[in-house]
Amino acid sequence: MPETTPASLRVEFEDHDAFQHVAGQHQQHLRILERSLGVRVGARGTVVTIQGEPEAAAVAERALRELEGLARKGFPLGPVEVSQAVRLCAGDPATHLDDYFGDTLVTSARGRPVTPRSPAQKRYVQAIREKGIVFGIGPAGTGKTYLAMAMAVGALNQREVARIVLARPAVEAGERLGFLPGDLQEKVNPYLRPLYDALHDMMDVERAQRHLERGIIEVAPLAFMRGRTLNDAFVILDEAQNTTPEQMKMFLTRLGVNSKAVVTGDVTQIDLPIEKRSGLVEATQILKDIEDIGFVTFSDADVVRHPLVQAIIKAYERAEERARGPARSGGGRDGGVRAQ
Repeated sequence: MPETTPASLRVEFEDHDAFQHVAGQHQQHLRILERSLGVRVGARGTVVTIQGEPEAAAVAERALRELEGLARKGFPLGPVEVSQAVRLCAGDPATHLDDYFGDTLVTSARGRPVTPRSPAQKRYVQAIREKGIVFGIGPAGTGKTYLAMAMAVGALNQREVARIVLARPAVEAGERLGFLPGDLQEKVNPYLRPLYDALHDMMDVERAQRHLERGIIEVAPLAFMRGRTLNDAFVILDEAQNTTPEQMKMFLTRLGVNSKAVVTGDVTQIDLPIEKRSGLVEATQILKDIEDIGFVTFSDADVVRHPLVQAIIKAYERAEERARGPARSGGGRDGGVRAQ
């Protein structure tokens, strides 16, 4: 079989500032292109040269052109954005980054636009816009909770809803919070901290605190949802794999007039006692045919945290696969959905 002749491509930037943003400090973004695509990238002035396998070099060229377009529009570029841009361009030759990065859901407290960064994230955002209830299912770092929080804050800012309700099952305490020391807030805070973290990314601490004090934003254990009807609300249930079927049904039936719910979880990380079935697993089976309920599944390809997170997830998956051995098959918690 004849060897493929390496390609040598040249990308010239018209705007020096755009080049600086795309290349990154000390040209670290160009190094990301090299590592991600296995090409050699060099720069002189505002001209970038690419050498490597034709297909990989073409992806690198397209990624640089697309990133240049974002830079000229003033979009902030960092290692995470560049890594995701390369993956998008490699995954679909017809990809236009502006379809993703140009869809600003909300501006974070640090002034950075929050946007979908993968095809699954784009489907997720669209489903939240169109459906009454959306389930986002997948591994850590895929933006399930973060994007749901962005959509909730955006809806609150646009006065589409009057409040945001954030809930999480407190599995480690069996939701028997009375046995824990301290007042109610001290008891529940360890379980709800990730939701506060995402909230404080979307708005400054003082504004978030005012909304919390006035009840415009509520963060509470799932058990506190019982008996309520949530009208004019954007409701998020996080870590839903740790709900029981009864808790999931209770949560979903709290939805009132002009309300929307997003349920997030990872069915490979179920912390319930072995004899208990996950409410999230059951819900995906029972509700799959209801038209106004959407289901979006994420994979490790959608991880948008630090570029190392995806590598870490894959490394652990390989280690777990080796530990299971070739003779062991799917059931149990390892496969996410357990036999009942």
